[in-house]
Amino acid sequence: MSPNLTLSLDQLYRPQPGGIGTYVRGLIQGLITLADSEWRVQGLAPKGALPHDVAQLPLRVMSAPLSVGALTMVWRYWPLGVARDADIVHATSMAGPFGGGRPQAIRSVAMHDLLWRDEPNASTRSGVRFHDQRLRLIQTHEGLRVLTSSPNLKNRLIELGFAPSRIHPVRLGVDDDGIEPAPRAEVTDFLARHGVKGPFTLYAGTREPRKNLERLVAAHRQALHHSGELGPLVLAGPAGWGEVPTGDALTVGLVARSLLKGLYRDAQVFAYVPRAEGWGLPPVEALHEGTRVVASRSTPSVDRNDEVVLVDPLDVDSIAQGLLDALALDGGPEARLRRRSSVSELTWRNAALDHVAAWR
Repeated sequence: MSPNLTLSLDQLYRPQPGGIGTYVRGLIQGLITLADSEWRVQGLAPKGALPHDVAQLPLRVMSAPLSVGALTMVWRYWPLGVARDADIVHATSMAGPFGGGRPQAIRSVAMHDLLWRDEPNASTRSGVRFHDQRLRLIQTHEGLRVLTSSPNLKNRLIELGFAPSRIHPVRLGVDDDGIEPAPRAEVTDFLARHGVKGPFTLYAGTREPRKNLERLVAAHRQALHHSGELGPLVLAGPAGWGEVPTGDALTVGLVARSLLKGLYRDAQVFAYVPRAEGWGLPPVEALHEGTRVVASRSTPSVDRNDEVVLVDPLDVDSIAQGLLDALALDGGPEARLRRRSSVSELTWRNAALDHVAAWR
């Protein structure tokens, strides 16, 4: 009989689903490709109308009788809403749930980072307290398997006292999801409406303090004096937590997936230089479109990728030089294909296979 897998969808109901939301959607897409032969996948959602992106997911969704905030609190004590016949229960974030299902069910949690410790000023006090409480809960729940996307995070958890046998590395991914990049003319028209004509440098992601946009803006301004081919800095994505000075950068907000892919493709350089990062999907997405990338040395998704210009995120001069170095790289078809090939193993199907291996 095919095993029943229940995974939490609560992150998709939060105001800013962010990278974890992308992980949830991508993991489901990957699992569905395996589901025909051996998996029955169902999502566990909070009370309320299904968000559009949840309704589009090809899986059965069960709703718990509480809102997302209340459900998160209850999951600390009780796996409310988890199907009794679940063979595997996977919490896609530290919110939970951490139990439920059949008596011998396999239970796991995805841990994405320790950013509330690395960047405490980038979180609210209640956020730091919440994550510390959940970290202790996960650590004491010895039967809970911990899935991490970063080797560095695995090592840090071991230093905190987690048994190495509990921690399972998994890849994250980016796929040809059937959504084509917007035509160049559409991207050009969109940028023109925001006052951008000609080449541009792109950042994509939430706008929040740990993303280091203040230094990126300063570095871009500095590099622009040496090469106008960088063009203006365009910031795509939603506002996150905390005030972020964006200077003379152009903010275009959250954009449709096809348009974002077109922006990735058409940018002269994609820049992503957070002070701290759990994994870092945007630079992988940019590489997938063949674009030249500058990233922090501490970004786990690309810190070993030879196609990426790595910089010190705390040094404006380093970031500025990185932008110029990236601009000097070959932008031709062969180089673009090489950059795309550098992330070819990072697919959601492979991510799903890694998760399945952790559940064996």
